[in-house]
Amino acid sequence: MTVNEFPIKRAFIEETFPIKEVSDESAREKNIRHGHISTLHIWWARRPLAASRATAYASLIPAPKDVEDAEKIKNFIAELCKWENSLNPTYIEKARNDIRKALGYTPRVLDTFAGGGAIPLEALRLGCETYASDYNPIAVLILKAVLEYPQKYGERLVEDVKKWGEWVLEEAKKEIGRFYPNDVIERKGYFGETGEEFIPVGYIWARTIPCQNPSCNAEIPLMRQFWLAKKDKKKVALYPYVEGKEVKFRVVGDGYEPMPENFDPSKGTVRRAIATCLVCGSTVDAKTTRRLFQEGKAGQRMIAVVLHHPNKKGKFYRVANEKDMEVFRQAEEYLAKKVEELRKKWGLEPVPDEPTPEGKGKGAERAFSVRNYGLNTWGDLFNSRQKLALITFVDKVREAYRKMVEEGYEEEYAKAVVTYLGLAINRVIVRTNNLSLWDNTREDIASTFGRQALPMVWDYIETNAVSETTGGYTSALGWVNRVLEHCSQA
Repeated sequence: MTVNEFPIKRAFIEETFPIKEVSDESAREKNIRHGHISTLHIWWARRPLAASRATAYASLIPAPKDVEDAEKIKNFIAELCKWENSLNPTYIEKARNDIRKALGYTPRVLDTFAGGGAIPLEALRLGCETYASDYNPIAVLILKAVLEYPQKYGERLVEDVKKWGEWVLEEAKKEIGRFYPNDVIERKGYFGETGEEFIPVGYIWARTIPCQNPSCNAEIPLMRQFWLAKKDKKKVALYPYVEGKEVKFRVVGDGYEPMPENFDPSKGTVRRAIATCLVCGSTVDAKTTRRLFQEGKAGQRMIAVVLHHPNKKGKFYRVANEKDMEVFRQAEEYLAKKVEELRKKWGLEPVPDEPTPEGKGKGAERAFSVRNYGLNTWGDLFNSRQKLALITFVDKVREAYRKMVEEGYEEEYAKAVVTYLGLAINRVIVRTNNLSLWDNTREDIASTFGRQALPMVWDYIETNAVSETTGGYTSALGWVNRVLEHCSQA
């Protein structure tokens, strides 16, 4: 069919469109998480599903007959674009029928740079024969996960991703679960009774540099602030105090010992790379701070442990101790063995050794400042236990693929299953690195990519990768499964 033979002389969108209503829904969509394709994998140029659905429909139906007809269709589009109606057959079937009636055939839609898949997903939802492509391999993977696999395999895929995701988690727990031991309360304290078990959510670390005052040389824990929980009804902080030439900490605030007078937890020890020694009061200028990192004279110190109780609401905190560090050292020792094992098994370096962005230029320096502090490879963006957790999960996903093929699964189908298991690991990665922050306003682990950048972070949260809390594989797999369930019904 040539362009001149196109049944619609003028499309609805060329005459009018409910711009405000669709814009409002597109904005609201940013706060809708469960099942939304944006939660599968980050794609910065992603289009709103609401706008994609509305514009696709309005482009494939004819211009209104009159003002009354225009208002009727605009009201329908305003409802069609809502997230809660994205799987509602009343609206979706009507939209499909309207398009078929207007054209007399099933239209073909091609998106040559489909990116995160919003436009082709909505075209597919509206009954179009849809084609999507992109030159970025990440985008291609997202498109397969959003468009191809759910339609090709449906409910069977949903069930197998759950099944094999649970298998991966259990196998990982068997191997590395001992490096995230539960806390057993030895004596009654602020938040627990003797014998109670708490699950570690994560470990708060601070990078350190030596004080440059020759008469001091104390270790400076670099912390942007000391808040652990900063809510209207819950305020908890780490209180730093000096003992000899060592900076120590106590947990203070609601539910713990009282907050000391004149203590402002929002004032940390470092700002814009200028560090202040809590022992002698001297400062280290930004240039020297960067030099110390580049020369390998910086370190890191575990400061606190964030805990969760299955039967209690909220998070609980304690100061890290020598036992915590001993477990971490054991994880470091096991990492060395695991890396050697996987080098032979995979035939490549398990921990990524490619260089991080140089960050040259003013804008780039702000966006990718990690190179200024000696974090020169991608592997440097993870501490030892984080590296161990991530390469172990990757190993288990690869093993799951091998087992599926051995059990008679078609190779292409097994690839589809492990695609989602790998995407779950990606969700773990964005909260399992040494650039992840503890969000004290939500008491949660924030994603590394709050913006399109890799800025230097002084204190970070190390998540418990095998737990069911935020940042762990269970939570990540749940997010991925919800997207798959949604897309398989589209």
